[in-house]
Amino acid sequence: MAGTFQEKAERHCCEKEGIEMSGALEGKVALVTGASSGIGEATALALAAQGARVAAAARRPDRLAAVVKRIEERGGQAIALRVDVADEAQVRAMVHRTRDTWGRVDILVNDAAVARLGPIDGAKTEEWREMVNINLLGLMYATHAVLPLMKAQGSGHIVNISSEAGGKVQGGEAVYAATKWGVGAFSEALRQEVSPNHIRVTVIEPGGVATEMLKQLTEQAAQDPMLSWMRSITPLAREDIAAAIVYAVTQPAPVEVNVSFGLMANFGEG
Repeated sequence: MAGTFQEKAERHCCEKEGIEMSGALEGKVALVTGASSGIGEATALALAAQGARVAAAARRPDRLAAVVKRIEERGGQAIALRVDVADEAQVRAMVHRTRDTWGRVDILVNDAAVARLGPIDGAKTEEWREMVNINLLGLMYATHAVLPLMKAQGSGHIVNISSEAGGKVQGGEAVYAATKWGVGAFSEALRQEVSPNHIRVTVIEPGGVATEMLKQLTEQAAQDPMLSWMRSITPLAREDIAAAIVYAVTQPAPVEVNVSFGLMANFGEG
């Protein structure tokens, strides 16, 4: 496809309108982190369209308010929760607020993530800590906080957004990839531990997705030869990932779904 990396992202970043309302998740409560933009926003909208009540969590209250408004305008129910998932106390409060509002948490979508790419030599180690704290520890904190509720309910579904970088690594993404490998390992151990409690675990591994994260990396990719592989990709739409999540959480109870989107890009808004 002709055009620059940025143009390709913009062509795929337009949100799809006319989401079909359905009752497949009627009565369910979904908690989505990273819900102020990108995959998280698209997922919050898609789950609400299936009848779920949605707790939309992220760090930007203005963007969250807009997401909640759109859900409510379409006849759904949602609340906005301002949360930094790197703060364990805030994550616990997020889960408790969701439970206090609707009495349960049926679906947790761990989407919050950041990507700081570049070579290891000369890297800013504070950016490494930021990625580990948000991409990995934040996901672990949310999972840890929600498990007692799901066990008490006798059911639940945890969806962790990883990346193709969790299985295939390119130069310039060492620490980002390390966090996503960690997501995969954590999720597999979690699956083995909670399956007897009727709690399902799904891992989604996108390649490049047309989100704000991708846009923020465009200028860096244009300047850094190590990231030249990013310039030739055609990104997925964020709604593609949201649709995969809806598919996974609407399957019959015995079914577990994991999804990998095979693109050359090895990052996504996880």
